[in-house]
Amino acid sequence: MARGGRRRGGAGDGFEAPVPGSVAASGPDADPEAVARTIALRQLALAPRTRAQLAEAMARRGVPDDVAERVLDRFTDVQLVDDEEFARQWVATRHAGRGLARRALSHELRLRGVDDDTLQEAVGAIGDDDELEAARGLVRRRWPAVRTDEPARRTRRLAAMLARKGYGAGIAFRAIREVAGEFGPVDEIPIDEIPVDELTMDEVRGDDD
Repeated sequence: MARGGRRRGGAGDGFEAPVPGSVAASGPDADPEAVARTIALRQLALAPRTRAQLAEAMARRGVPDDVAERVLDRFTDVQLVDDEEFARQWVATRHAGRGLARRALSHELRLRGVDDDTLQEAVGAIGDDDELEAARGLVRRRWPAVRTDEPARRTRRLAAMLARKGYGAGIAFRAIREVAGEFGPVDEIPIDEIPVDELTMDEVRGDDD
C-alpha cells in the first residue's frame, strides 16, 4: 500500500484513490456524511456510545453540525444509537459490578451526555433496598482490610469509600453498622465526625479505597 493511506488504482487510472476509512479519505474533499458514518462506526466498534459522545467525536473531526445530526438520526432509527438502552446497561453493569449508588450513576451518565429524563428512568430501576444491599456488600468486601483499625478510623475509611461510590450518610452508616454487627459487638460509630455528604461528586470515582 502506498504511503498516506492511498492505494494505487488500476492500470490507466492515472491517480491513487484514497483507501476507504483512511485518514486520506477523511480529507477536505471527503464526503462529510461518509466521514461522519466512519467516525460513528469506529467509535461504536470500540464500545457502546451515547448520541452526545458520537456528536462530540464528529465535532472534533470538523463534521458540520447538520451533517452530524442527519447521520445520528439514521443511526438512531436503526438502533445503532440508543441512549435509553445505553443508560440501562450502564446502570446494570456499574451497579452490579462496582456497587455504584444512584447518585454516582447519575453523575456518570450526565458526563456522557444522557438527558435527565433518560438517566432518571434507568437509575430508577435501583431501589432503596438494592442500594443498601450493595453498600453492605462493599463494606463486607472491604472489611478484612480495616478490621484491625480502631473503630473511629475504620468507620471513617469505610464511610469515605462508600461516599466515593455515591452513597449518602444515611445508607453508608447503616451499612457499616449492620456489617460490623455481623463480625462482633458494634462499637459506637462517630457519625458526627465524618461529613460524608460534604464529599463532592468530583470525588466519586468508584475506587475501592
